[in-house]
Amino acid sequence: MSEWKKCKLVEYSNINMGQSPKSEYYNNEEIGIPFLQGNRTFGIKYPTYDTYCSQPLKFANEGEILFSVRAPVGDINIANRKICIGRGLAALNAKNGKNDFLYFLLHYLKSTIVNNESGSVFGAVNKFTLENIDILLPPLPEQTAIASILSSLDDKIDLLHRQNATLEKMAETLFRQWFVEEAKEEWKIGKLANEFDFTMGASPPGISYNEEGIGIPMYQGNADFGFRFPTNRVFTTDPKRFAEKYDTLISVRAPVGEQNMANEKCCIGRGVAAFRYKIDNSFYTYTYYKMKSLMDDIKQFNETGTVFGSISKSDFENIDIFIPDKISIYKFQNEAKPIDDKINTNTIQIRTLTALRDTLLPKLMSGEVRVEY
Repeated sequence: MSEWKKCKLVEYSNINMGQSPKSEYYNNEEIGIPFLQGNRTFGIKYPTYDTYCSQPLKFANEGEILFSVRAPVGDINIANRKICIGRGLAALNAKNGKNDFLYFLLHYLKSTIVNNESGSVFGAVNKFTLENIDILLPPLPEQTAIASILSSLDDKIDLLHRQNATLEKMAETLFRQWFVEEAKEEWKIGKLANEFDFTMGASPPGISYNEEGIGIPMYQGNADFGFRFPTNRVFTTDPKRFAEKYDTLISVRAPVGEQNMANEKCCIGRGVAAFRYKIDNSFYTYTYYKMKSLMDDIKQFNETGTVFGSISKSDFENIDIFIPDKISIYKFQNEAKPIDDKINTNTIQIRTLTALRDTLLPKLMSGEVRVEY
């Protein structure tokens, strides 16, 4: 590694700290250019825009790397057009033009930068701190090779995420068509408990928790939820209540109404409820989209409670629903299940590729694993 160069981040990248315009120049009518104050609308790799600014002060150009420098520090996206950046962001641009390598370098440096944050109320990183982060740079051809490997994984992950978003829209549209737009007058009005069995979670004793994978995965609330499946963060050796594979999971406390699907038998804590179709537990696709269609009714319970919102077993039992005929449900299940199963398969593949990328990134960036170029 004698050809690798030790230097400061400022020697490799231009760093442009954001500056917030006066709020009177903000709008959501697309007047001016897109404005980002911080990471609020960051996506997996690129941000979305719902605020614009007619009098921008600081800019990020297309392709520059956006790095959140305030509450929280360390979120990373790529500008996909010229935008205005506020004081919660910095825009970085590699001096050699290789922003693809810089993107992964910042991911590698994130923990180092976060450890340098300051601020009594909330964390923040200033320009001086960013400029003086120590980095180890491989030769330019090796930078290109490293970025190529990591980008190929990132691109595949991004493609699968976009495919999942499209597939979920298809399934939602199908559900709305069958059970809302083409609802039949003869369908009965009933209660949620007439159509679904559900289990309210109960938290095991804290002494049984561990992060070493001992026992069974436990999900306490929406902090564990991902796009479709929860993340195995905490395990318990003394589970009290269970969800079965493919049960629909709903958060019932702070906030109410986040939704996931169990991808294995698991323990559910007091912040989660698990749902399944009464007549046939294998109808998890119908269950998932039926619960999704009821989110307005469920999320209203965020407004109840003296400290934070919550929804009880009796609240769920008393939600009014239309109960379609069995033939319509069977037809929807048969048509939508292949779409939904593809989402599940993609999600598992995303996790595998993400784990591979996250394992490779520090090894490639530190020189522990070398690439031919």
